[in-house]
Amino acid sequence: MTRREFAVDGLAAPLSHYTDAVAAGDTLYLSGILPVDADGEIVGGDDVVAQACQVFDNMRQVLAAAGAQPADVVKVTLYLLDVDDRPLINPVRQEFFGSARPASTLVEVSRLAVPGARLEVEAVAHLAGGVR
Repeated sequence: MTRREFAVDGLAAPLSHYTDAVAAGDTLYLSGILPVDADGEIVGGDDVVAQACQVFDNMRQVLAAAGAQPADVVKVTLYLLDVDDRPLINPVRQEFFGSARPASTLVEVSRLAVPGARLEVEAVAHLAGGVR
């Protein structure tokens, strides 16, 4: 099995000992993605929709670094500070994935690693042909 780590230029540096994504064979595992800019600053203030836009923009960059796209995502896990925000972020998510419908889990949490973040999303994608 081929293994490759991805540290994506233009994204904030990881907070600890991890990388943005790891491809193992034909599976790409994306670390939790927060609504931060390249400097690690929260984008969108307290607006969960603006934060979701940033999260999915960051996810698009991670996927692209591995030669993947949103339609390749097979599983997402969303961590929200308030589960009642789900209907607010659903349109952002639907725009990102288009007609693709990944398996999904939603979890309400008491806090996230970056103060001010209202959501974090991790994902698993399938890479046709393996690591690129």
